[in-house]
Amino acid sequence: MSRMAEQQLYIHGGYTSATSGRTFETINPANGNVLATVQAAGREDVDRAVKSAQQGQKIWAAMTAMERSRILRRAVDILRERNDELAKLETLDTGKAYSETSTVDIVTGADVLEYYAGLIPALEGSQIPLRETLFVYTRREPLGVVAGIGAWNYPIQIALWKSAPALAAGNAMIFKPSEVTPLTALKLAEIYSEAGLPDGVFNVLPGWARRPGNI
Repeated sequence: MSRMAEQQLYIHGGYTSATSGRTFETINPANGNVLATVQAAGREDVDRAVKSAQQGQKIWAAMTAMERSRILRRAVDILRERNDELAKLETLDTGKAYSETSTVDIVTGADVLEYYAGLIPALEGSQIPLRETLFVYTRREPLGVVAGIGAWNYPIQIALWKSAPALAAGNAMIFKPSEVTPLTALKLAEIYSEAGLPDGVFNVLPGWARRPGNI
């Protein structure tokens, strides 16, 4: 596979350049070749992503349960349609066998998203009977903007394991993939947008975790 185009951050429903001006390379561990140069998010990019997520989360949380469920189910369908493409990219980025990424990683990640999409209509409060003079109820509300951190060994699965319950509950997520394997998380952001997720509800910020000035 030839070297991919430089990868940007994914904020507010589209790709955008990192303000840090810094980049890193993601490597195919099978042969040591560079797959792509990836822009690294800095603190200003985090601030942009948070503002975007706050805006998008309000729109997302205001949707009905069935609307949110339908959008996530659309994302499931797209994941399954693009299984081979995503599996090949995951193999290149992680070094896993294609027989594993094509039959396990994308498939089970989509299954998790489908499960949580089906739970959304059941995420509701309850009324608790006490006596005639009292009215008691519980109300479920989203937390707002949450963060997720990925790992190198199950990149797209972890992105789905973390985003599926968060989005199902009406939250927005800022996701930081491993700097070793960031590529499929960026593709997942594209898929969520294609499925109809409001801008800002799933932002992806590649970068290092333990260097000065980074996220």
